[in-house]
Amino acid sequence: MAEKEGGPQQGRIKAGDNLGGKTVMGGHSVGGGVVVEVREKKGPLRAAIPTMPFPLAVICLFLNTFIPGLGTFISAFTVLCGARNELVSERGKCCVFWLNVAAALIQILTAVIMVGWIMSIFWGMDMVILAISDGCRDQGIPQEV
Repeated sequence: MAEKEGGPQQGRIKAGDNLGGKTVMGGHSVGGGVVVEVREKKGPLRAAIPTMPFPLAVICLFLNTFIPGLGTFISAFTVLCGARNELVSERGKCCVFWLNVAAALIQILTAVIMVGWIMSIFWGMDMVILAISDGCRDQGIPQEV
């Protein structure tokens, strides 16, 4: 933990602090240290990205790279097939499906000015990252920060 010269409490990161869109959650562990967890705040479109099996996520990334929005459009249907994500419990499958379709349309329509193409590639990378982190979680592999 970082300390500044003004005193022992001024430069410390505490539980509940907001660090540029990420919230620090913490508690004391058995050994007396502090367990810190960082949760990123995501907008509704970003939180609607489904967690898919790794091979399907790679296919969607490939499609998004060469045909912007197509991989995102296909991933929208995985929500209806039971893929998990952060918003299904709050908004329901149909709403999350339409959010993904909206993201795909935004990517397709803005691909002409390169913004949608870049967004599409990042969207595909997020799909792969979610698939990898879900696979690590299922196998009990600890994740590095």
